[in-house]
Amino acid sequence: MLYFTEKTKYYMIKRLGLTSLVLVVSAAFTFTNAQKDRWQQKVKYEMDVSMDVEANTYKGIQKLHYINNSPDTLFRAFYHLYYNAFQPNSMMDVRSRTIADPDRRVGDRILNLKPEEIGILKVNSLKMEGQQAKIHHEETILEVDLPRPILPGETVVFEMEFEGQVPLQVRRAGRDNAEGIRYSMSQWYPKMAAYDIRGWHANPYIGREFYGNFGEFDVKITIDKNYILGGTGYLQNANEIGYGYQDEEVSVPAPTGNTLTWHFYAPDVHDFMWAADPKFTHDKYQMENGPMVHLLYVKNEKTEENWEKLMGYTVDAIKFMSDNFGKYPYDQFSVIQGGDGGMEYPMSTLITGHRNLRSLVGVTVHELIHSWYYGVLGFNESSEPWLDEGFTTWGTNVVMDAVFDKSENFIQDGNYRSYFRLANAGYEEPLTTHGDHYNLNSAYGPGTYSKGAVFVEQLAYIMGKENFDIAMLRLWDEYKFKHPNGNDVIRVMEKTSGLELDWYYDYFIASTKTIDYGIKKVEAAGDNKTNIALERVGLTPMPLDVVVTYQDGSQETIYMPLVIMRGEKPEEEGMPSRLKTVKWPWTDLSKDITLDRPISDIKSVEIDPSQRLADINRANNKFEVSVEMEKK
Repeated sequence: MLYFTEKTKYYMIKRLGLTSLVLVVSAAFTFTNAQKDRWQQKVKYEMDVSMDVEANTYKGIQKLHYINNSPDTLFRAFYHLYYNAFQPNSMMDVRSRTIADPDRRVGDRILNLKPEEIGILKVNSLKMEGQQAKIHHEETILEVDLPRPILPGETVVFEMEFEGQVPLQVRRAGRDNAEGIRYSMSQWYPKMAAYDIRGWHANPYIGREFYGNFGEFDVKITIDKNYILGGTGYLQNANEIGYGYQDEEVSVPAPTGNTLTWHFYAPDVHDFMWAADPKFTHDKYQMENGPMVHLLYVKNEKTEENWEKLMGYTVDAIKFMSDNFGKYPYDQFSVIQGGDGGMEYPMSTLITGHRNLRSLVGVTVHELIHSWYYGVLGFNESSEPWLDEGFTTWGTNVVMDAVFDKSENFIQDGNYRSYFRLANAGYEEPLTTHGDHYNLNSAYGPGTYSKGAVFVEQLAYIMGKENFDIAMLRLWDEYKFKHPNGNDVIRVMEKTSGLELDWYYDYFIASTKTIDYGIKKVEAAGDNKTNIALERVGLTPMPLDVVVTYQDGSQETIYMPLVIMRGEKPEEEGMPSRLKTVKWPWTDLSKDITLDRPISDIKSVEIDPSQRLADINRANNKFEVSVEMEKK
């Protein structure tokens, strides 16, 4: 921001004249206003919680330092109370029972929960700066009428007393999951809703995912002394706790009572998860130039062998991601048995553990990659779920190919085939759809995960692999600990490649239009020339790599960028050298190309043999030249 003292203004008027001063001040005003959309709120939570493991209930106090970095005056505020979703006839319950294809993990289970099995999260009192706030519980949202407005740039302190009951494990959070883990404590505390350029995000919890403010968490958890904990944050009192967390040189005094208090601190995160079980085995490994990796799991015949192998794969995956997509910024990462599948949290993940080795490594790698594309690049998982799931699903295949099992085939092939099935099914929805508002789970999953991954891979196809790799690191450097959106991703790719790419977002993310190019014919054109007739059948325009294979086995590429790209990608390593570049206006449904070679020299012509182009009908992508055609 630019500031001008009275003395500075005087000398500007004296030396530049009044008109120049107006221009300077105007430029400063324009600059500062142009930056306003990049602000983000900050939070600092201090929580002290006592857990009753017999009743599965807890009570806590919370002090929240809230920094209003927005240019707006706030008159209301909202907290998420996620556990209230696990009550009969909640919005999550009703949605699960009325959607055509319910998540099998939920179904009607919430409806059938007993009183001691439901989830409860209740705020008993809330003060802001010592003044009582008026609150209203609206299921999974606490509506707060502030005792006075919060001004732009102001920091205020909220003080809260709350209590909860841990639900029987249904979805992500809860107690006593299918593998017997006592507590998977995610979404367990009253969490201030995010406020950004679009205003408040006080979305009720229907079962999808999350969005929160970056900040600090200082959390004390008092629980039965036999329980072992792990999750988000750095343990501050390891030498009082033991269980493998303490310095090996220090003996841990026995607790004087029946409980222990675990004290965690987590900086630069937007959520806090913890898990607990008295049977946890705790393994750890300190990476060189990397984090301490913790594994917490219940060792038995279903876990022992594969979880012992998991440590090495986790370490390799962290190193690969750090080397290629941005250095992991925290000093620890924890893989914890719990939950109902796999779910990402800052510095940690909950995964079910009774899996074969490939499944165990695969789910761990997927949730680990979320530490980049959700944890640090704070994508809004609710309104743009395709960002975190798309980048993470794409990255899972890349990392698994590097550290677990090298594939001889196109490593994103599964994601492409999943997207093709969705595109041809007739119920695809634009990826701009809010995660909670998809008509079908079978549209949400292949869309956000598979089509999201295809979006990422096609970026490398459109802008070139070298540019793409540079842009991925640039995305990390420019937006870590921020909340980039889809447009921000496109702009990083544009600035790196020099191409205009807004059309790609508009077609592939904001619509369900599909890609389909074909080769209509290849024929002799006289004077030892050959004509190639191409057509655009689908509604989505894309640049093309058309590879010509000659009878002697050599190959050349005809590169066809779209005019609206306003440029072209560089030649890519591993692709045949370019024979020519021909621009294609998106309005043209066909394009003819003339080669200065007789048809007798040509064996075949193929659109995108790399398979990175998400062409829903590849049957018309290759044209084999027959002997009869050569004679003609």
